Amino acid sequence: MLKNNELTPEALRDSKAYQEWGLTDAEYQLIADDVLGRLPNYTEAGLFSGMWSEHCSYKNSKPVLKKFWTQGEQVLEGPGEGAGIIDIGDGQAVVFKAESHNHPSAVEPYEGAATGVGGIIRDIFSMGARPIALLDSLRFGEPTDTHTKYLIEQVVAGIGGYGNCIGIPTIGGDTVFDASYQKNPLVNAMCVGILNQADIQKGQATGIGNAVIYVGAKTGRDGINGASFASAEFNDAKASQRSAVQVGDPFMEKLLMEACLEVIHDHRDVLIGIQDMGAAGLVSSSAEMASKAGSGLKMNLDLVPQRESGMTAFELMLSESQERMLLCVKAGAEAEIVQVFEKYGLDAVTIGEVTAGHQYQLWHHDALVADVPVDALATKAPVYQREKKRPSRLNKQSHHQFMPRIVDATGALKKLLQQPTIASKKALYNTYDSQVQTNTVVKPGSDAGVIRIRHTDKALAVTTDVNGRYLYLNPRVGGEIAVAEAARNIVASGGQPLGITDCLNFGNPEKPEQFYDLDESAMGIARACQLFNTPVISGNVSLNNESNGEAIYPTPMIGMVGLIKHQRDITTQDFKQAGDAVYVLGETAADFNGSELQKMLTGEISGELFDFDLVTENRNQRLLLRAIQKGLVASAHDVSEGGLITTIAESCFGNGFGVKLKSEISATNFFAETQSRFVISVSSEHKAEFENLMEPYATYLGETTADDRLWIETADQTFDIQVSFAKRLWEGAIPCLLK
Repeated sequence: MLKNNELTPEALRDSKAYQEWGLTDAEYQLIADDVLGRLPNYTEAGLFSGMWSEHCSYKNSKPVLKKFWTQGEQVLEGPGEGAGIIDIGDGQAVVFKAESHNHPSAVEPYEGAATGVGGIIRDIFSMGARPIALLDSLRFGEPTDTHTKYLIEQVVAGIGGYGNCIGIPTIGGDTVFDASYQKNPLVNAMCVGILNQADIQKGQATGIGNAVIYVGAKTGRDGINGASFASAEFNDAKASQRSAVQVGDPFMEKLLMEACLEVIHDHRDVLIGIQDMGAAGLVSSSAEMASKAGSGLKMNLDLVPQRESGMTAFELMLSESQERMLLCVKAGAEAEIVQVFEKYGLDAVTIGEVTAGHQYQLWHHDALVADVPVDALATKAPVYQREKKRPSRLNKQSHHQFMPRIVDATGALKKLLQQPTIASKKALYNTYDSQVQTNTVVKPGSDAGVIRIRHTDKALAVTTDVNGRYLYLNPRVGGEIAVAEAARNIVASGGQPLGITDCLNFGNPEKPEQFYDLDESAMGIARACQLFNTPVISGNVSLNNESNGEAIYPTPMIGMVGLIKHQRDITTQDFKQAGDAVYVLGETAADFNGSELQKMLTGEISGELFDFDLVTENRNQRLLLRAIQKGLVASAHDVSEGGLITTIAESCFGNGFGVKLKSEISATNFFAETQSRFVISVSSEHKAEFENLMEPYATYLGETTADDRLWIETADQTFDIQVSFAKRLWEGAIPCLLK
């Protein structure tokens, strides 16, 4: 044994302790035989365990990610940096990315969610952008379970507590409840920033002799090897790894953000590169910065600011303590940079330098504790071509659509409005500050959040979407629908979709049926992105979302950003005045498999997923956007979970208008979840021009009224309910469940 209970290289080999860190025997042998030509010591094996984890290396998902469409004339920076960047004209760009913090949030929900928000904010400002908006995409088990209620309360508090303290508004997101996520909740955070294109930064360390400067909070023993923890699956026998969860300090992050942005804007002549210390901490940021630049690196770990005594090299390199960044700065300019951080009361210490060659060397207590090729850590992890097998659940599917029998249309609507996934999430998002910075134009609760870009007439529409039930029934088509629904939400808000980020939340890729879900959904996402011209510019992969061998629904969260060129085009879902004409754009069919109604009536989802046509979807979106930009649309709301009836009801709730409508569609089909549809209201003066533009794809249903009544005469029944009563049911459901 070595001091600090570290094993000797021989003892590490014989005990196979590296397996606890997620390295396989084959990977350990590859490091010893091919990479180093000797046994790795304890620290070196630790470095590889972090950098070769799925979370850092994408070793199971790289072949899948290569299928994504990442091109487009608007893309300034695609996947590979801290975040992606898209041109929005006038020398400006939008920067955005999403990250998952699923496993930490399952174990320590408040800190797991809070540090997920903190990490994604650092990804944005490391690119030189000022963060202007946050979104969250959450998946929980049914909110009738005591532990799930605790998770919901703590995750929501963690998201709000961190983002609000920093002063970044939370303007959108989505929350779904399903037993599939009972033991493995999903906490996906998205951040959007704005920058001038001249300020774009890269995370790289170039120039022999240039300084590597550690800035921000001190390093402690929180989140040690969190990347490996995030890459493993849960089971009841294994104790929850609280030590792998970081602890956040949003006030420190606010100071760090302002200091880094000051360096980027005012000291760009001496700043070479900047990167967040995220997953795998100091090793990932430093190794990736050197590898991207084709450089070597040496660091003295005795100089790393530490808040705990006796920390080993292993701990210092793999700690995921929050609020830390790594900078590469021109030699001789160190004092200039240190001075900026000292002004904010932050540590800033030169801990190393860029070297010739390609070695990555770490010194600790005057001893060389790691000496490995830098590319071996950053880019040379093995890549696995996993076996793919069509899941047995798909082979057993019924080819028939579930045909519900609705004998009381109004009664079914009352019940549906109280389903947790349909019900208002106001009780959750009201704990977030959506107005800080005073740029928010459309707050949470509409199809997309909208934030104006200061000193311009432009705004950004942002959304997160995915329906895991659809993917469970058909991964490829479900992937297409996830992108299509995100684009529908952007278009309904008056925006032109620009690009996406993603969080690919799946089960264990080593199981052929789980890998099938991942691979097929990626092909669906890729096809839809190409058709909508919304390239994938960033994202993350979160695999092994399983508990006791049971995987979650395949849930590739899509975060999309759209550009609203003129603020007059901003559109919301609420009916605006009595006497407006109400239309549905798109055809309605008896599409119920995977629907909210099927789950409500049977307690499960089953059967083949209904038909979906991307070309029809694209046409209807383009028609609506053209109508909005011509000034013809008073309100627009996309039809999704709960079908046409839910969409109409939600459109009534915002301003309290009623409707008097008549349709040849059956009452039952008002609950169908056929895609590619919108509910649109149009003032009487624009009716003729709107109908002329939409012919023959939009159907007139009737008018909005000043009455407190939702009245719809269908082909066979009548919906008849007070709007105010329906709204009380919809808004009261989640608070009631969470009591």
